[in-house]
Amino acid sequence: MTESTIDPAPDLRTIADLPFHVLGRHPKALLVGRCRGNEIVGQSTREWFDDLRDLSLGLAEAGIRAGDRVAIVSESRPEWLMADLAIVLGGAVTVPVFPTLAANQARYVLQDSGARVAFVSNATQLEKIQAIRHQLPALEAVVVFDADAAQSSSASVMKFDTLKERGHARILAEWGTGRAFRDRAKAVNPSDLATIIYTSGTTGEPKGVMLTHQNLASNMIAAVAILTLGDDERALSFLPLSHSFERMLAYVCLANGITIVFAESTETIARDIQTVKPTLMTGVPRVFEKLQARILEKGRGMPEPRRALFTWAINVGIARAGAELRGRRASALNSLQAKLAERLVWSKIRQNLGGHLKNLVSGSAPLPPSVAEFFHGIGLPITEGYGLTETAPVLTGNPPGAARLGSVGRAIPGVEIKIGEDGEILARGPNIMAGYYNKPEATADVLKDGWFHTGDIGRLDDDGYLYITDRKKDLIVTSGGKNVAPQPIEAVLKRSPLVAEAVLLGDRRKFISTLIVPDFAALERRLQDLGRAAGERDALIERDDVRALYQEIVDALNRDLSQFEQIRKFRLLPHEFTIETGELTPTLKVKRNVVEARWRDLIDRMYR
Repeated sequence: MTESTIDPAPDLRTIADLPFHVLGRHPKALLVGRCRGNEIVGQSTREWFDDLRDLSLGLAEAGIRAGDRVAIVSESRPEWLMADLAIVLGGAVTVPVFPTLAANQARYVLQDSGARVAFVSNATQLEKIQAIRHQLPALEAVVVFDADAAQSSSASVMKFDTLKERGHARILAEWGTGRAFRDRAKAVNPSDLATIIYTSGTTGEPKGVMLTHQNLASNMIAAVAILTLGDDERALSFLPLSHSFERMLAYVCLANGITIVFAESTETIARDIQTVKPTLMTGVPRVFEKLQARILEKGRGMPEPRRALFTWAINVGIARAGAELRGRRASALNSLQAKLAERLVWSKIRQNLGGHLKNLVSGSAPLPPSVAEFFHGIGLPITEGYGLTETAPVLTGNPPGAARLGSVGRAIPGVEIKIGEDGEILARGPNIMAGYYNKPEATADVLKDGWFHTGDIGRLDDDGYLYITDRKKDLIVTSGGKNVAPQPIEAVLKRSPLVAEAVLLGDRRKFISTLIVPDFAALERRLQDLGRAAGERDALIERDDVRALYQEIVDALNRDLSQFEQIRKFRLLPHEFTIETGELTPTLKVKRNVVEARWRDLIDRMYR
């Protein structure tokens, strides 16, 4: 694949300019598609642009004007992206709503934003919104992507295609010029509000992050600096577009003529990778952790001597990555071994992932070093970046070919990073939000003297690489007055293949403890290797021999900790954290307050 001279689109002043830019640069390409079984169903740029124009005019026919808020309650799919751009093309404001939110949580977002129209994906989401319509006086209409789900006696429920047809009729009424569409798009200014994204929040009430067209457009152009783009690029998308990270990557793809194909569902990703054969894929750390676990599980399930060869090749890769990601050269022996491992093992692993991947991007949370080393070792280096919803979202990224282990890279063009007196990471640039919707006091708390206060603790090295060490608000203060940063300790625990999740405890308590969620598949394999039976999870976590395995992990960690940081007690939990139980945010971050509330009795027993 040859390097292209892709123009990073400096002419894009607003997101409303994006569709016109795409049509002018890439008029015939397959632009947006979706996996259907083993096929890709999609649209060329021209078809996509025409549908987008009709939808935007349809919203105008429905009375949506500049500044009005329009919500999208849907899983990621081509219609999500089209609805988003149709909204902002008319100067209105997109309000994403995670489809996994419960009805009362969705109600808060729709009510606080004052959304006049809501796009929903299917019957499930329509039912959720209809159940709370009586609490949403501003909501005038619901538009349903799936035509079959739009059967309703309510006149305010409309099919997606019907809205497009209304917009097309408007073009015909204007003698086929579509002039109103271009005029409305040109009237959008960089300072205009483009979206309000409600942070899922690990604690407290959600806040609506207000991002302008300038925030989004500047970040879209600058984010290209952390990618190595060539010809004939194709991206597989499966993360929620409701999250600013995936939505920004979608904008970057559109601006650079990269085909976006949406996975049929989160359950079909393994199949869809083979169908799409992507060159670019984004994920949160948990996605890459699970992918690594599946690769290792498949390798360890091989018969000998293939299993021994697989293990050897993985170890060679990790050794190579350990050197390269620390700025050193691999040894001559390791380089020779790597050539053999590439031919016999690594290339086959990559072939099972479509065979064309070269850009893996991780965001939303810190990537464990062991995961970074694993993928770098097999020839699939992960680009780790850093940002927040409030920063539109990208602040930093590891430069292609110059990543540093444990770092989230350097500031992207136009962004400044500095460390405050208390260690907090501060940021300044054209991508910093306008503020929190309806929350001036919360805005004032984080925007001070032109700098955004991220709430993260970190450090910068001499070359400008940023390292995140903890969350400012996550610091545990023991009853003895000692400050303990939980995330680094949790990260070490999760390096063990036997640990899926770990949550450190001890705020205002006399010692540190932790809740551990076992990786039950790995635990069962370990027990099998030891010649022991497994069993039901509830019984398994209470067994002395199982607890002894985890005590070894805790003891090994404690040897490297200060006395006040050491884990004195732990308990094993029988179930993984999930979005449905409220223990994870929609972006897979652990909600400490929810975990502590759910397991309060268990925690209290540890401290008695």
